[in-house]
Amino acid sequence: IYAKDADQRAKNVSEIVTEWQDSELEIYLALEEEFRDDLEKWQASIQKDSLTIRFASPEILFDQNSDELKPAFAQILDEFIPRYIDLLHTRFRDQIQEVRIEGHTSSEWRSDSSETDAFIGNMKLSQERTRSVLEYSMAIHDIGEMGYLPWMRKTVSANGLSSARPIEVDGREDRDASRRVEFTIRTKTKEALFRILDRIAPAVEKKI
Repeated sequence: IYAKDADQRAKNVSEIVTEWQDSELEIYLALEEEFRDDLEKWQASIQKDSLTIRFASPEILFDQNSDELKPAFAQILDEFIPRYIDLLHTRFRDQIQEVRIEGHTSSEWRSDSSETDAFIGNMKLSQERTRSVLEYSMAIHDIGEMGYLPWMRKTVSANGLSSARPIEVDGREDRDASRRVEFTIRTKTKEALFRILDRIAPAVEKKI
């Protein structure tokens, strides 16, 4: 009985992994096709493994210690958001669990601050920045005209992560690269896989 249960669990996980990989590849290819001609001028990139579009040019995004979008970044969002939301809603809305707007900072803060104070200060700043991005995005005229606001309210979240996920080069933090805004897609298949693994893990531990 235990062997059959284990085999069935393994089969379920294998099927979901395959579905997840196929789904995420399809979304990645759609994003790449839609935005490949714009990424260089936006100084952005697509992270295939996480379905993330990363805007990583701090001189374009925000002034230092400010949560007000720079005009250049606002213009980028005017171009990016309607196409991004239209693509996700039209082709993939049944597959998407969440779209996360994530704000990331470097670990830098005032020179007299402790590491904890710097982290908390940057957390507040990153949260305010992602809220500004979300608020601006939802106010774009085309979004309202296309009727996407209800879906955005249910699906898009703003998440400030402070300096928790720095970009490192040769084992050292790249402060400029760490200051970024990312749009990350979480699929329902990935969430289902996590739930199954959570259920399996205690049983596996107990058996071991």
